[in-house]
Amino acid sequence: MKLKLVIFDLDGTVVENSYDWPAIRQQLGVQGGSILAYLDSLPEPERSEKYALLRRFEREQTESSVLKQGVREFLEWLAAAGVKTALVTNNSRENTDHLLQKFRLGFDLVLTRESGLHKPAGTPFLRVMEHFGAGAGETAVVGDTNYDLLAAKEAGVRLVFILKSPMTPVGLEGAELVETFDDIKAKLAEKIP
Repeated sequence: MKLKLVIFDLDGTVVENSYDWPAIRQQLGVQGGSILAYLDSLPEPERSEKYALLRRFEREQTESSVLKQGVREFLEWLAAAGVKTALVTNNSRENTDHLLQKFRLGFDLVLTRESGLHKPAGTPFLRVMEHFGAGAGETAVVGDTNYDLLAAKEAGVRLVFILKSPMTPVGLEGAELVETFDDIKAKLAEKIP
């Protein structure tokens, strides 16, 4: 089947940064599960206070982020082939817009945490697929964590690429571990006429 859509993660995928998630989770008081789900479950004013702390961590990383090598060329290749692209991130709209402007990147659709749809649930991917009329077999996902893989699996997407890094978790069954965007391009070439 022909590829119609590629869904990207932002942090660690499109841009490189150095979030210390264990330390952030500890400072926010997150014991397990999704940070956003935990924060959303808190009563006010604690919720707002902890979201402000998360935004501070995110702003620091946004400012120091660099563009991942090869991503611009990969996006251009997909656009030339008529493949739609979407960015789905648990980061904020403000930080996402800043990074897209900073690196002059464009996606056909951008979904941030303000949508109310968060990974690792598959709902943000399902929303994007519905928007473009793309089935699970016509969609690929490019990410860097198990949240990207879990969301893809829940949405029925089987073509999942995880960009390896020192932070790549073990046990990512169902994903293809890759080093570069050129590796992904080589694997997708047969699905893009």
